Parts: sequence; C-alpha cells; structure tokens
Amino acid sequence: MTNTNLNRRRFLQYAAAIPGFAFTESNKLNKTPNSAFKADVEIALTAQMTEVSILPGANTRVLKYTGKLLKGPSGTLKELPSYLGPVLNFEQGQKVRIFFYNQIPEPCVTHWHGMHVPQIMDGHPMYAINQGEQYVYEFEVKNPAGTNWYHSHTHEVTARQVYQGLAGLITITDEIERKLDLPSDEYDIPLIIQDRTFTSGNQLHYALNMHQRMQGFLGDTILANGRRNHVVPVKTRAYRLRILNGSNSRIYKLGWSDGSPLTIIGTDGGLLEKPQTFPYIMLAPAERVELWVDFSGRKPGSELALQTLSYQGFSMRMGGGMGMGSNTMDQGNKGTIVKFAITKQVSDSPRLPDTLVPIHRFTAKDASNPDIVVPIAIGMRRMTFNLNGRTFDMLDYTNQEKIPVNTVQRIRISNINPGIGGGGGMGGGMRGGRGGGMMGMIMAQPHPIHLHGQQFQILSRKPGHADSAYAAIKDGFINSGWKDTVLVMPGEEVEIIKPFTDYTGLFLYHCHNLEHEDMGMMRNFFVS
Repeated sequence: MTNTNLNRRRFLQYAAAIPGFAFTESNKLNKTPNSAFKADVEIALTAQMTEVSILPGANTRVLKYTGKLLKGPSGTLKELPSYLGPVLNFEQGQKVRIFFYNQIPEPCVTHWHGMHVPQIMDGHPMYAINQGEQYVYEFEVKNPAGTNWYHSHTHEVTARQVYQGLAGLITITDEIERKLDLPSDEYDIPLIIQDRTFTSGNQLHYALNMHQRMQGFLGDTILANGRRNHVVPVKTRAYRLRILNGSNSRIYKLGWSDGSPLTIIGTDGGLLEKPQTFPYIMLAPAERVELWVDFSGRKPGSELALQTLSYQGFSMRMGGGMGMGSNTMDQGNKGTIVKFAITKQVSDSPRLPDTLVPIHRFTAKDASNPDIVVPIAIGMRRMTFNLNGRTFDMLDYTNQEKIPVNTVQRIRISNINPGIGGGGGMGGGMRGGRGGGMMGMIMAQPHPIHLHGQQFQILSRKPGHADSAYAAIKDGFINSGWKDTVLVMPGEEVEIIKPFTDYTGLFLYHCHNLEHEDMGMMRNFFVS
C-alpha cells in the first residue's frame, strides 16, 4: 500500500472514531487550497535536511524550515542566519495560507504554538504527512499582538525533530499595539534560546539514556538565535526583546549580569496591562517573555549580558549509566546566553508606556460552571509520566476531557505525588523525603504544561513546599496576563481559567519537556 493510501485510510479511521466530526476526505487531508478562503498572505514553508555553519569548522547537519513569501506584505518573512526557520510576522485579522512541504525522510506536522486556530490547522500529530507530501494550513489570525512560535509536533519524535532545528518564531501586531509606539524594526529583537550538544565534528548529538528520558535532554552549549557566544550590537536607547525558550527541557532563570531588574511588557499570550519589574524570570520550555531593555546611560564600548542564573535544579547522579556525563551543563547551572555590546551613542529613545493593553481579568466566577474544575494530574506509572493516569493515544479522551464549546473552564494542574515526601523544591526527592528512593527522585520534577487552542489566565499558584530551593525561584513566575504554558513545580497546584470558543475537535494538552511529551505525557481535550 502506498504512503498516500495509508494516510487516507488513517484519516478515515480517525474521523470515524470522533463523534460528530464532520469532514470530507479532501479537506481532511488538506492537500489543496480552499477556494472559499481568500488569503491575504500566502507562504511556502518547507521542512528539509541541510547543512549550516554553527561552530567554527565543519558545517552541522540539521533539519530546517525554509520559507518563501508568495503573497502579502514584504516584511512577512524575516530570515535568521541560522538553522532556525524564518520569523513569520503577521497582523491580527489577516487570513494566512501556508503551503507546508515535507522534504525530510520521515513524517512531519507543524504546530502553530499559541495560535487560536481550528483543530485541522493546529498541527495535531494525526495530520502528519510523509516525505514529498503537502499540507495546506489556512487560518485567520485571531490572536492579539504578541510573540508565538511554530515547531514540529510529530508523534513520538517531536523532541528529536525540534532539537535538530524544526522551529521558528511568530510575531503578531494589531492596532492597539501600534498606538503604543513600542520599539520596532531594528529595535525589536527576537531571541530564541536553546541548548545543544555537539560532537567533535560539529554534529548535533542527541542520544537518550534512561536518565535523559526521565529528566529531559540537556545540552552543554547555549545558543541564542542558533549562535554560540552571540553578541548583539545595540545603541544607547530602548529596545523590545522577544524571548522564546525553545529548548527541549532546560528551564532558565533569566537575569542581567549587573543585577538590574527586568522590565516585562509581555508574556506568552501578548502584552500585559502595564509593565512589571522582576528580579529574575523563570522561563520554561515553550514560554515566551517580552522585555523592555533601555541601554540609555550606558557607555559605548561596554557590555550587558543576559544570563541564566544558578538555582537548585533537578539532577540525578545515580551511577551505573544513569549520569549525564561530565560535559553536560546541568539544570540550574549559571551561564551566559547573549551579550549586548553598546556600540553607538544616540539621544532619541521612546518612553516606556505607563499602560499597555486592556485585559479582562477572569475570576473563578467567570467559569461556565464554577463548581466544576477540570483536573490535570501529573503522575507516573511504570517509569512513564502521565496525565490523569493516562498516556497519549491518538484519539483517546475521557469524559472529564470532554469540553463544551464556547465555555470558560477552571482547570487545576497538580504536580503532587504521595511518593515524593518532604524536602520539596526542584530537587526535593533528591534529599530523601518520606517517599525516598529512585521513584521519588524521578517524580520530583517541574513540568511545563502547555494547552493548545486559546490562551489562559492563572488564577492561583499553591506551592507544596516552602524551602530555600523554592524561595530562590518563586519571584520569577509571571502569573499575570495571557499564557499557554505554565511551569508547575514539584508539590504545586496551579489553577488556571481557559476559554474554549469558536472551534470544536481534539486539542492537545501536554508537558512541553519534549522528552516527556514523546514518552506519552500528552492527552486530548475533545471540544464539542
């Protein structure tokens, strides 16, 4: 049977298994454009194998998104000189058509992370296409101004495909943002942070032992926009810095090298109501943050570094093949991410606005049924992380995962396991609580939980431990604004509130530690 026939058969089986899921075979496969969809922007996006220069010496073999603008404003695509895909610059209200071509020798599907789009356009793994095939994404940009991203979401190989390069940034602008006169063009800097490990021949190393599967893969080299030891030349004025943690599993504690506070103007789902300052920021995989950075008053020739600061990370040293290896940079180690070199004195600079965008702040009473709380319980069984006691099955959902469309839901994410015991913090199980043993050590991990579809708001965060390890990170959580990913620490319960409007179908929720996702720490909500 050909790959095309296998795909057709698979889609028919999937559709038949989902109650009320109307479709035609042609639009289910999305091989051709919908003539009724009048696109403002058309892009050809190809996933392919190539070689790029990352480190001095031999080129590195990578997987890479390449893009070509077919229709739309000239600034829609911005190439980054690295293995990363082009930055896609959209405007709210635009209708976007993306011709996605898979030229890598395995199935692939692309997820538009943070975007509010229909199920068939969201990049669910069931829509993966084979090498040589095309998938046509068509959606209206409903999100407000902000920073999102796109990446591979292929079943059981998401971690490896993203690690090898299949990721890129999305920016969105709207009328409200434009009136704020925020730094733009060369003063609006994207920054994608990733950690990688290279062989002596400059090739990406990705091989998982049991410990790396359980903790997540950690590289020994931090890259910013695909570059090691990246230096960005800046002028003595204000900049907008859009930061994405594009790492597989590394959690960064972001801070300035001189101890200056960080000024936050946006998070995953867009701009905040007003700027906020933090001493540092905890940024988990898939999370985004937007900073206002003002280099005014700094002398040309000086530098300011954005660092990941030290904190007590989860790190097992089990021996017998369980260790990470001597070259690995453990979770929580200090390191420089990027340096900003002040190269030119200028006198003009925009002023930081006192207010940014209006946000309707939800309370628990705004839920469609305030007495019902949808659970997302982080657990483990048979050395595999799970959610609500279950691992991923392509079409599986339970009664508690059925969500009525056009409702607002309270959701409680709990990272509480009776086997952990005391000790707490990010590595509480390491210090031997009541649960003790290897299971407790493995379980006591933070998990970045991502929900597909619309953004959500955080209602409350209840820490399970109040030790020094937690105290050293607790002031770095951004609990305001709109989010699509939240870091849930060991022992914590985080309650969120999330709209489920406009679209029906299967929408994923999962851990964005990509090794955990590939192990099956992912489930479906069925919105109907």
